[in-house]
Amino acid sequence: MANAASGMAVHDDCKLKFLELKAKRTYRFIVFKIEEKQKQVVVEKLGEPTQSYEDFTASLPADECRYAVYDFDFVTAENCQKSKIFFIAWSPDTSRVRSKMIYASSKDRFKRELDGIQVELQATDPTEMGLDVIRSRAS
Repeated sequence: MANAASGMAVHDDCKLKFLELKAKRTYRFIVFKIEEKQKQVVVEKLGEPTQSYEDFTASLPADECRYAVYDFDFVTAENCQKSKIFFIAWSPDTSRVRSKMIYASSKDRFKRELDGIQVELQATDPTEMGLDVIRSRAS
């Protein structure tokens, strides 16, 4: 179950909550964190469907890495209501080097566990995942 490169397992709750976000739209976003001692990825925070993108970005720590999934609703140029599921690898410049390495080496395997991600984003500071960036990547 664990990844040979980083030895990280993925807690079943991660997959279950992601499926609820994708299929039932139970959550607006999910923030995942790696528990280094247990060597696994776990759910850290769930965002209610009513929460905004600002609530989501505020839930990411300023100096620690995280994985996150965000369900972004938007209206196309043809006036169609759509949504895209974003996977965001949050790796701030101020986080520990060891943490950045663990998150980087575990990312692809973790992402494969979450079937249905449409857009991937790597961000090292808030400007790299601003709402304008999300909007441009969604269309």
